[in-house]
Amino acid sequence: QVQLVESGGGLVQAGGSLRLSCAASGRTFNNYAMGWFRQAPGKDRDFVAAESWSGRVTRYADSVKGRFTISRDNAKNTVYLQMNSLKPEDTAIYYCAANLVPYGSSVLETRSSEYDYWGQGTQVTVSS
Repeated sequence: QVQLVESGGGLVQAGGSLRLSCAASGRTFNNYAMGWFRQAPGKDRDFVAAESWSGRVTRYADSVKGRFTISRDNAKNTVYLQMNSLKPEDTAIYYCAANLVPYGSSVLETRSSEYDYWGQGTQVTVSS
């Protein structure tokens, strides 16, 4: 079992920045690729970013490339999502997720069904 708790959401003006954090507890954090997803009202849960267990490989949705950065600190069992140049269309609940992967794997899934554990989500609202 892995427990994930997100924090750092809030209200920000367009063009501003936020940094989300996701603290993990339970099983060894290093065995998991980590991802961020988001869900706007009335829409599906969409992939935002993912990072391999080593931190060497990352993957982003086209809509956030160049604006968002995922990173992790395995010593702190925490993954981050730095969000810059925020837009009103970034408004959503943001979820952290963990995907158990074989040791050494750099495969990064974009499908939410491939992730094993989820946090409760944190609201991000970007005003125009």
